[in-house]
Amino acid sequence: MAEIKRQSPVRFNVSPIKTEVRDNWTVALEYDEEGQGPWLVDLAHKTRWDLQSNKVGEMTPCGLAVPADPGACTFADKTLVNRMNRTQASIYNLGDSAPAMPDFSGYTDVTESTVFMALFGPRVFFIAEKLTGLDFMDPGKKAPFLVQGPFCHVPCQIVTLDKSADGSGGFLLTCSRGYGDSMVHAVLEAGSESGLRPAGENRFNSWIQGLQG
Repeated sequence: MAEIKRQSPVRFNVSPIKTEVRDNWTVALEYDEEGQGPWLVDLAHKTRWDLQSNKVGEMTPCGLAVPADPGACTFADKTLVNRMNRTQASIYNLGDSAPAMPDFSGYTDVTESTVFMALFGPRVFFIAEKLTGLDFMDPGKKAPFLVQGPFCHVPCQIVTLDKSADGSGGFLLTCSRGYGDSMVHAVLEAGSESGLRPAGENRFNSWIQGLQG
C-alpha cells in the first residue's frame, strides 16, 4: 500500500529552499529572501483539535486548563488552548511533534480539514485592517486572546499572540480548508506594500520561542 502523502491547502508562488518530511507532511523550513518581515507561514502540518463537552471548563488538554471565559487562551509549552464558547474549545499544538489525541469522544482532529497560518512581524495588524473589521489590538485584552468572525469575508478563528501599539506583533488564523487558495491570495495582496512574504517554519519557531522565553 502506498504511503499517505498529506497536502496543505495553502499554496505559495515560491518554493522553499529547505524542507523536511514529517508525519507524511512536507514541511517548508525556509524560503529564499524571507526579508525583514512581516511574514506569512503555512502551519497546516501542526496538529489541531476541537473539543466539545458540557464540562469543557473542567478539562485539561495536554495538561493545560481550559480558560473559564470565551475568548481567553492558555499558552504554554508550545500548546495553545482557546475557549470558544460555553461547551467548546480549540487546541493548537505548535511544536514539531504531534501528540496523541486524548481518549475522550469529545475530541475531533481538524488538522486536515482546516487552513492554519501565522502572520507576524512589523505592521502586521495594519495589513489585517484591510481584510477585517475585527479588533486584534483591543487595548482591553491581553495577548493571547481569541477572536471569532469574518476575515476576508470567511468565518475564522484568530488568536492574537503578541501586539504592540506600532502595529507589530502576530496572530494565528484558521478557517475551513476550502478557502486556502483565496485566503492566501487576499492576504499576500493586502500585504504587498508592507513587504509581506512567505516564510518557513524556522522563522515561526524563532518567533514562538521569543514569546515563550
